[in-house]
Amino acid sequence: MEAFDPSRPSIARVYDYWLGGKDNFAADRELAQKMCKLNPQVPEMARANRAFAIAAVTRAARAGVAQFLDLGAGLPTHPSVDEAAREVNPQARVAYVDIDPVAITHARALLARRPGVAAAAADLTDPAAVLADPDVRRIIDPDQPVCVIMACVLHFLDAAAAQAVTAAYMDRAVAGSWIATSTVRIVGEDLLATPSTAYTAGSFINHGDEDMAGWLAGWDLILPGISEARRWVSGIGGFPALAGSYVLCAAATKPRPGVAP
Repeated sequence: MEAFDPSRPSIARVYDYWLGGKDNFAADRELAQKMCKLNPQVPEMARANRAFAIAAVTRAARAGVAQFLDLGAGLPTHPSVDEAAREVNPQARVAYVDIDPVAITHARALLARRPGVAAAAADLTDPAAVLADPDVRRIIDPDQPVCVIMACVLHFLDAAAAQAVTAAYMDRAVAGSWIATSTVRIVGEDLLATPSTAYTAGSFINHGDEDMAGWLAGWDLILPGISEARRWVSGIGGFPALAGSYVLCAAATKPRPGVAP
């Protein structure tokens, strides 16, 4: 887990600010506000990403998935993943994973006290370590379908690294498992350089739908497929008509052996 330094912006706490949370510090707010000045759509994208994650969790739970692995979970917000899953299945289990010490401290204090919920301090880019973590192992049964949530985390990795990390989790999952993933997508030359030069809390790679299709290759896409987040939630699919920033997302299931995707 990263050392706690309130003077250094944190991805989790900047995102918390954009969602209207209060678990952030001056350095986080300064960066969050700077990003908003450069791109006023950022808070709306954060909300759209959260709506997608909750909608995907709900759909996976309705499909019978009873355990959820939230990677790069960030700070707790309402509704939480376990609240959304348990709205469908009261016995659903959730493991939250994050490397940020403030995010994990809050998750343990506010969420992990509930039966069937755990919070693990681990780096999502090390799937073997994540899946071997005692808190994760206590919640996630590797022999049962799991919904792996990677909401707005893969744009911090280059395409090859994102592919490798996604494949590592997918390869370990049994048939019937789900994956829900999203990434910030920026269209237009004026905005393209903004995150990489201004977002000092982490790197930024501007992935497109072809990248996401590669991450999910071999799995069955859930309708409406690869889409802008608000359109995915509404079920209509597709992408914005105008250039600009949006959240690109998709969910997919792992097919049964011998069943072509």
